[in-house]
Amino acid sequence: MNKTSEIEWCRRFLIEKLPEPLTRASSHLQIFDSYVENTRLRLRRIRDPYTGSWTRSLQQLIFSSEPGSNLRKVAEIHLNDAEYSKFQRFEGREIRKNRYFHEIDRSVFTFDVYLGDLAGLTTARVCFENTDEMTAYEPPRFTIFEITNDPFFAGENLVGKHYLEVRAEVDKLGLQLPRSIELADE
Repeated sequence: MNKTSEIEWCRRFLIEKLPEPLTRASSHLQIFDSYVENTRLRLRRIRDPYTGSWTRSLQQLIFSSEPGSNLRKVAEIHLNDAEYSKFQRFEGREIRKNRYFHEIDRSVFTFDVYLGDLAGLTTARVCFENTDEMTAYEPPRFTIFEITNDPFFAGENLVGKHYLEVRAEVDKLGLQLPRSIELADE
């Protein structure tokens, strides 16, 4: 199904690792986001490693102009193989991650375990029905720091960065992340 300009009320957090009972072997999706430089566009490919099926889309990320607001709209068009091939020239500025889903205290979380140069970065996202729910939410103990409004951690700004740069940014914030992570790249 195609979405048009759907508002997302979400909060994002840095986490050290997937919370139990999740492991890297748990059911997940593989996401490949290619950001089109100097635009609000990204090409997203999602692969289900268990079925081998692919979903491809062109997305436009529209952020609220209100200072400090964490609202964004995502406009999405699903593409067939022929349509996607017209956009393949924009591949390259890519972020790869495995995405996991898990419910904790009646809230559905999305966990992203970054791969490649960003291996070691793991984030959690929880979405809400409205601003009031989002504002009132108390994050679980496994979260390290909220990054909802921190532009450094936006996907288009993470493209081309290395985990060492993420760690340096976290150090500037006075937080602790693991010094190094040796993970197999899936």
